[in-house]
Amino acid sequence: MRAALLSAAAAAVVVAACAKPVKPGDPVRGLTREQRDRFRRGGEVFDTVFTAATGLGPLFNSTSCGECHEDPVAGGFGDEVEVHAAAFHPGAPCDPLVHQGGPVIQQDATPALKTALGVEREPNPPDATALARRTAPVVFGRGLLDAVPDSALLAYADPEDRNGDGVSGRPNHFFDGRIGRFGRKALVPTLGEFNEGAFVLEQGVTTPAIPTEETFGGRPLPAGVDPAPDPEITAEIVALTDTFVRFLGAPTPLRPSAEARQGRDLFGRIGCAACHVPALRTGDSPIAALRRREVGAYSDLLLHDMGPELADICLGDATPSEFRTEPLIGLRLAARFLHDGRATTAEQAIELHGGEAGGARTRFLALTPGERAALVAFLKTL
Repeated sequence: MRAALLSAAAAAVVVAACAKPVKPGDPVRGLTREQRDRFRRGGEVFDTVFTAATGLGPLFNSTSCGECHEDPVAGGFGDEVEVHAAAFHPGAPCDPLVHQGGPVIQQDATPALKTALGVEREPNPPDATALARRTAPVVFGRGLLDAVPDSALLAYADPEDRNGDGVSGRPNHFFDGRIGRFGRKALVPTLGEFNEGAFVLEQGVTTPAIPTEETFGGRPLPAGVDPAPDPEITAEIVALTDTFVRFLGAPTPLRPSAEARQGRDLFGRIGCAACHVPALRTGDSPIAALRRREVGAYSDLLLHDMGPELADICLGDATPSEFRTEPLIGLRLAARFLHDGRATTAEQAIELHGGEAGGARTRFLALTPGERAALVAFLKTL
């Protein structure tokens, strides 16, 4: 099945080459005039810089969405690294340490909060069993990933590894039992929830759906440090931001050279496509531009055990060593790789894969230098 998907993805590249390519930052093709206008207006909100007077903080990681998703355009990669925390004890449910300020630990504070508490940032939770570093990925094509039915993801799940290939992906589940797909641990079920949560978690900006501020290490914020009344933005501002992210297209892969075509074949042959599924198909959608479309996700959006070297925190059902297969959309634009940015090249990132990816890594390392270069050349087309 995955071999067929590789062929389908290759065919899609050929078709895309005949059409006008989607550049980084472009909207998906097929939007109406009204949708394009809301995409434009949403982009303005995405780049809006908040201040304490307009709702920033008092605890925050960034002053705008665009500050963390900026390279090479709005929606791209960011150079910020934030900190997450949780407590994991085998046999017990994962504790996101909300009562101590987790799972996202804000790295900055407004001058009013710094003066009131004499601190520069939120403290790490004392009960954390691990801290995690997280870089900001691209958000290109996330509306398409949101439109992929749960059934399509479950079709790739093999928690008992019944086919014996060493790969046993499984879904994460949100706190209410829904299947997750967004975030490095695939906890959040929908793009809308992920986008709205980012306002509060990353910028300290409250919304009608989330009208209360984050605590300071689990303690209420001191009086007088937050001058903006809650909720600090309207539902329409949230909706415009969501529209911008939802309509960001997946950049068209570059036309592959002969070397990159060889690398594409090797990608499938050594087992990378067992998790990095080349193509997913969206289902029904009220938005025609997102309906029944093939997206070059290079992900199954499932959890996979990546081994102890990459392990950090638990989240939901995900154990410390489990991560969602990272979509490779826009990979050619990346300067750093993996969830924490520790790898500076794609080849180094592959070499750090362990656990269920250990077999593919071993086969990659067994390739000739020319074959490894070809596989990396293929990745640089995505």
